[in-house]
Amino acid sequence: MSTKEEHYEQGFNFFVKGMVDEAIAEYQKAITLDPQFTMAYLALSMAYEKKEALDEAIATIKKAIELDPEDPLLHTSLSRFYQKKGMIPEAEQEMVIASSLQRKF
Repeated sequence: MSTKEEHYEQGFNFFVKGMVDEAIAEYQKAITLDPQFTMAYLALSMAYEKKEALDEAIATIKKAIELDPEDPLLHTSLSRFYQKKGMIPEAEQEMVIASSLQRKF
């Protein structure tokens, strides 16, 4: 039986080889094993972004933010996805959140 970390690593290996669908499947397996695995949601959102599936990327990164609302990287990623989708006010709002969280650290 594979662990969430093994699926995450395999997903990463697929992602860097450009095998995005395979990466998505592995990240989803990692999340199935641990629905609180924030980094797998982040990686999954980036795979969706690579595939130009911005709605899925946004929904996935929002789930990560629900799990860890204090992580500035997650808000920065959401801002990028919004920007790519042309949602500039939303993108700017997320950058403000990310900046304020970075100052906390």
